[in-house]
Amino acid sequence: MRCGAKCFLVTIERNGEKQIKPVTARSPVDARKTIRMEYGSETQILSVIKEEKNRRTN
Repeated sequence: MRCGAKCFLVTIERNGEKQIKPVTARSPVDARKTIRMEYGSETQILSVIKEEKNRRTN
């Protein structure tokens, strides 16, 4: 793990299925690059959201 890395939740569409993948990266751009290297450029990235560790539920 690199210094300054955070966890991002990346929503992708692959083979007609939507999937959420956790990615450890420094920025949303790095998270997108990681997904493209792992799954290929044909995978459609729908969203990249920083994972919140301490979520409050009311």
